[in-house]
This record gives sequence, C-alpha cells and structure tokens, in this order.
Amino acid sequence: MNPLKKLFKQTAIYGLATVLPRMLNVILVPIYTGVMQPGSYGQVVVIFAYFAIFNVFLAYGMETAFFRFYKELDNRKKVVSTSLLSILGSTALFLLIGFIFKNSLSHILEISIEYIGYVFWILALDALVIIPFAWLRANERPMRYAIIKLINVILNLGLNSFFLILLPNLVSEESTGILASMYRENFEISYILISNLVSSAVTLLLMLRVYLRRPYIFDTDIWKRMIAYAMPVMVAGIAFTVNEVLDKILLEKILPVEIASDEVGKYGACIKLAVFMTLFATAFRMGIEPFFFSHSDTKNPQKAYAQITNYFVVLGSIILLAVVVFSDVLKIMFVRDSAYWEAMPVVPLILLASFFLGIYHNLSVWYKVTDRTKFGAYISMIGAVLTIIINIVFIPYFGYMASAVATLLAYGSMMMLSFYFGRMYYPIPYNFRKIIFYLGVSVLFSTLSFYIFDRNLYVGIPLLILFLGLVYKLEFENLKKLFLNR
Repeated sequence: MNPLKKLFKQTAIYGLATVLPRMLNVILVPIYTGVMQPGSYGQVVVIFAYFAIFNVFLAYGMETAFFRFYKELDNRKKVVSTSLLSILGSTALFLLIGFIFKNSLSHILEISIEYIGYVFWILALDALVIIPFAWLRANERPMRYAIIKLINVILNLGLNSFFLILLPNLVSEESTGILASMYRENFEISYILISNLVSSAVTLLLMLRVYLRRPYIFDTDIWKRMIAYAMPVMVAGIAFTVNEVLDKILLEKILPVEIASDEVGKYGACIKLAVFMTLFATAFRMGIEPFFFSHSDTKNPQKAYAQITNYFVVLGSIILLAVVVFSDVLKIMFVRDSAYWEAMPVVPLILLASFFLGIYHNLSVWYKVTDRTKFGAYISMIGAVLTIIINIVFIPYFGYMASAVATLLAYGSMMMLSFYFGRMYYPIPYNFRKIIFYLGVSVLFSTLSFYIFDRNLYVGIPLLILFLGLVYKLEFENLKKLFLNR
C-alpha cells in the first residue's frame, strides 16, 4: 500500500480515537454550563488545566522516547518492560508525595481539599496507560486503540449525564434508597471528577494485559538513554502545556476575585469551539509521529514529509474557515447559556493558534528524526515565555482577549522558529507557495466573515463554498492519486 495512503488510513482511525475523548470535552460543555454558573464552571476549567500540566510531568517524554527506541533496538521486550517499570515507579512516587503533602498542595494550587484526592488518582491512572497506548500505536493496532478510547468516552459521558442530569431528576427530597444516598446538592464538581476517575480506572483495566504478559527486565543502560532523549521532550511538553492551559490559571489569579471565576468560565467555554482544529491537528500528529520514525531511513523521506505538511495545511485551512463561518450555530449547540457568549471574539484567534500549532508539529520532524530534541525544548520555552509575559502584562487591561492573543503569538513564533532551524539542519522541500496561499485565503475569508460581516451566514457560506471550490480545482487530481493508487 502507498505509505501516505496507509498513513491517512491509520490517521483516520487514530483520529477517531483521539477525537472522541476530546469531543467529550465539547459534548460535556452544554451539560456543565446547563447545571453550573460561569463561576463554578471556571473552577472546573482550572482543575482540568492542572490535569494537563501534571500529565506532562508524569509522562516525562517517555511516550516519544518509547517510539524512538522501540524502532531502533533489537530487544524490544527490554524497551517495553523498562518503560513500564519507569512509569510505574514514578507514578507511585507521585502518589506518595501527593498524599503526604496534600494540604499544602491544595493551598498552592488553590484546589479545594475535597477535590485534591480525586485529582491525584485520576492523574496516576492516566499515567499508567501511557506506555500501553504507545505500544498499541507502535505495533500498528489502531482498532484496539480506538475501541478502548471509545469505551472510556462512553463511560465518562454516561456517568456525567447520570450524575448531573438524571440523578437530580430521579431523587426527590422525600426519596430514600440507593439513589437518594448517592445524591448531594451542590456536588457537581465532585461528580465530574468521580466520572473521570471511574472511566480512567476502567481504561487501565482494559490495558492490563500489556503489564501482565511480559517478564520484567529493567535495563539501566536503555533507561538512561531513553531518559536522555525524553528530558528535552518533557521540557517541550511542559512549555506546550503552559501555552495551552496556563492562561486559565493566570486569569483566575490576576483578575479581580469577584469576576475571575466567571471570566475563566466564559473563556473556557467559548474556546471549546476551537477544539475542532485541535482534534484534527492531534489526530494528524498521532498518525504521523510513528510514520516519521519508521520512514526516516527510507530513500528521500523529505519528499513524503513535505507532502504530509501540504495536505495538513489544505485540510486545516478548510476547518478554520468552516468553524468560523458556523461559529454562531456551534455556540448554540455547545454553549447554550448566553451568559457565556461574551467571550466569542476569542474563537477565531484560538482556532488560528491551534492551526499554527498543528503546522509546528508537522515541521518538528527535523529535530525528532535527527535526535536534536533539545531544539524542541528551546522553541517551546520561547513560546511559553511569550505566553507568560503577554498574559501577565495585558490580562489586567484586556482580560481573556490578552490570553487569546498570547496563545496565537506563541504558537505562531514556534512555527516560524521550527521552520527556520529545520531549514538549517534537515531541509525539507515544502511547497511554500501552496501553503501560504491556502493559509492566507482562509485567514482572509475568516476575518471577513467573523469580524467584518459579524458572522452573517449569507456572507460566510458563499466564502466557504468559494474556498472549497478552489481546493477542489487545485487538489482533486493529487488527492485522487494519493487515495486510489496503491
């Protein structure tokens, strides 16, 4: 099979598996915003921001290191068992330290003590499935990967729906029995965390066979090499996460206390509409990361890498314009309470920022296949510093609009820096005319539709149709060759 065709097939499956959990965040928005005021939802947004930060620390780059050494080393069993034991040990240490200093951490993170235990266990359970999921991807088992992810989503959505919608309606003040004992008023945040905890635990149970099927050998030499490779990846991951979630935490801390949670809630709800770009970019990355390594030794891999980036930009440009054009429709579907809609102007900015991040991931092939992961760390740190400075300086004046602009500038800078250094160390023949054309036209049409014509569908839809016509005319033959030729 054509390697690019195989890549897109696996990306479609991984995309489904990746989109579903992230789509869960969008699907749950109308549920959460329907039962909680912006202030309460703002607390949930901050807790999930900390989830993202700690997830990176608990993974410490081992997933990417696993792909790198699983491909290269002859003794793959040692790579798998060493990775599993490393994650097991670090997760156990995290739980021990977390519960010993539970009160202090609750105060520092400003997460209520009643929620902090849930947070620790969810983080630990999610960490323990990192290597098993990486193993499935490395062995090209996308269907099993997708099925387990789907079970996680269904369970999480079902439990959230039960606790937040069904249970309150089933229980009256006079009710007794099991349902009555499960119900508590003003317990929504705990119900959300319990739903996540149960779904994470079930996911680990479904992945236990990866832990149980092998003799355990901890190879110190392999571990040291993996850690040396993984540390810059972790630094880059931390910086990425800072760009992605620190704005919510800073908004909570910098804005006046009487409005902070409300503003975070509005911002956190509206930026969920940009998740469609994030889902696409993440799904694409899930497919291309193993592809980068498996094809790095083939003849002229740079040509394939360039084609992949071209297709990403074409598809991403369509998604950017489509979400912007239909943003008012999407907000009614996913953020039903108009109290949150004040933050809608951030949507195009966050969409474009996510697009830039996706392009950056495609460009990052050069430092991954040449083992120059330290450049990824440097570039991400520059983005993180931009995020922090812009947020701290401008949040007091512009609120969440400053956060949206900071995210856009950070990801845009990272994209440009990766291109600059990649051209020096691992030149790839990107079609810049095509990339700039599609990106420029999509941004122009999006600006016209959203800001100039105020999201008028009578203007936006013709612009989208015109853009799709351009893509069809210019790309149809290339796509037909890609998917029909073997």
